[in-house]
Amino acid sequence: MYTFNPGPSAVYPAVRQYLTDAFDEGWLSAPHRSEKVTSLVRQTVADLKAKLNVPQDYTVLFTGSATECWEILAQSLTPRRSFHLYNGDFGEKWLKYAQAVRPASAGKSFGLDEVPDLAALPFSAEDTDLVCITQNETSTATQLREGFILNLFNRLNGTLLAVDATSSLAGLNLKYIKADVWFGSVQKCFGLPAGLGVMILSPRAVAQAKAVNDRAHYNALPAMLSQMLNYQTNYTPNVLGIYLLSRMLADREPIKAVHQHLVDRAEKLYAFFDQATPLQPFVTNPETRSTTVVGLKGDAALIEEIKQKAKEAGLHLGSGYGPLKNTTVRIANFPAVPDAAFEALVQFFAKEYPG
Repeated sequence: MYTFNPGPSAVYPAVRQYLTDAFDEGWLSAPHRSEKVTSLVRQTVADLKAKLNVPQDYTVLFTGSATECWEILAQSLTPRRSFHLYNGDFGEKWLKYAQAVRPASAGKSFGLDEVPDLAALPFSAEDTDLVCITQNETSTATQLREGFILNLFNRLNGTLLAVDATSSLAGLNLKYIKADVWFGSVQKCFGLPAGLGVMILSPRAVAQAKAVNDRAHYNALPAMLSQMLNYQTNYTPNVLGIYLLSRMLADREPIKAVHQHLVDRAEKLYAFFDQATPLQPFVTNPETRSTTVVGLKGDAALIEEIKQKAKEAGLHLGSGYGPLKNTTVRIANFPAVPDAAFEALVQFFAKEYPG
């Protein structure tokens, strides 16, 4: 069975061996303040920066999930308000999380085929602490390209920019220097089981966290930053998750190679579904289509039929999300999904639904 579910998604086959090694090497009961674990964290951070092209002066932190990062950022970087640009359920949920902590936070939605007009953004840099975007919106299979993020960053005049990169982190060659906060979870492009989040902070974000000095919450950034100076966490961490991440990074190609592979595969997939099948990409603008999550639309009865036939053929297609649940499918173009899976997918459609 090949799974194209966009999360939790396919894990690398090598994870089976990593898990056995973790047990045999005593990682499951290793004290988290021990040199054994702090050395692991130190090496994992170094490898993550090297393999993903993260600037050396940026800080890497570990959390439980990307969703937890929403709350941490509202508590520890946002003394007044944040402003959110969104075009899907996850971006909108981030806004609602922020408003629960900082009620003055606001947002603006935009269309699936739309690149937001930066000149028309309704917020003031003078009273906004954090501008928040979702680089790759998993629910709608859309993506904000590098050029947009660069232009937004340059427009902010010092206001911090935070990027939810949950379904692109470790899949795309992101330009970390053009934002202050990047975060995601490992159950997508990292090809690992869920349960670990990664947050990456610029020096400016670290300085703002220290200035805000949030000391009132379980995972407040000052405490997290202080502990990470010694490659430790302020809570008992997911040592197994960090170990799996370390092993995966050691075995992975550098991000430029991973990125190009996913771009090439996405182009072939979109070309195929644009022409040859009863399903069509539901994002019509090529400039806003996601590289890592391919969304396809059709009527509900056809979608259900295709999903069932695909399952019988050993292919698990991801359902749509939220209001798109019954009229779309999502196909994860993540690094851990092998080329053979996509070849099988194309053959399935060619056989069952010839054009």
